[in-house]
Amino acid sequence: MSNPKPLMPDVLVNGVTISAADIAAEAQNHNAPKNKPGWAWKSGARALVIRELLMQEARKRDLQPAPKELEPGKVETDDESLIRLLLELAVTPETPKEAEVAKVYAEHPDMFRAPTLYEPTHILFAADPSDTEAREAAYKKAEAALTTLTKQPNAFGTLAREVSDCPSKENGGQLGQMVSGDTVPEFERAMDALEEGQLCPAPVPTRYGIHLLRLDAKAVGDVLPFEAVKSQISEMVEKANWAKAANGFVQILVEKSKISGVDMAA
Repeated sequence: MSNPKPLMPDVLVNGVTISAADIAAEAQNHNAPKNKPGWAWKSGARALVIRELLMQEARKRDLQPAPKELEPGKVETDDESLIRLLLELAVTPETPKEAEVAKVYAEHPDMFRAPTLYEPTHILFAADPSDTEAREAAYKKAEAALTTLTKQPNAFGTLAREVSDCPSKENGGQLGQMVSGDTVPEFERAMDALEEGQLCPAPVPTRYGIHLLRLDAKAVGDVLPFEAVKSQISEMVEKANWAKAANGFVQILVEKSKISGVDMAA
């Protein structure tokens, strides 16, 4: 009797094997919809294929690693260094043109506003994201408290003093004035979605736990003048152009290589 075909196969890249076990480990770093578990595996497989192609090309060009310090105490690995050196040699992005920069500003003015001012009040049910049970328990507590606040909106301060895990409980959950960038992105996105005086209709998960949020005041910053953000936009466009050029280089490597076990067309 023949052995059953593995659920997820090894991948071959120009004769080099990338094991299903390595792909499974890489897949942990890729998000996928709950009903599409294969997406993470395919994303992980494609990422490892691209890495292998870049390493093969770097060796073909006889590049030698020269690791750089990324930050104090953190240095590139030899492989990371080789990939960086290869991309520096092979990728030449287009220099941003002023008309291109001006177009970004004209089409997306809300991206270039002065910081927004917020006055949030919250209740925190602390839970580490890595602790699934604690996270679920905190969410259930938050939902129960939200039911109470929906019926008794004036009870927010009292409830914060009783159950919040944040020091702001002493002030009824009031966090004072904050500006864009003062808090974690998921909390800021929730504030941006609210009108003044509005209670967030669902708990807000962040790395700190589960929050109930009320936005007491908000003042949206004005759009900044073009000259004030011109260099910022130019840098954004330059990065986008580099990514486009790098993707094009990778696509060339994919097209001239023999790859089996995963579809690289996506």
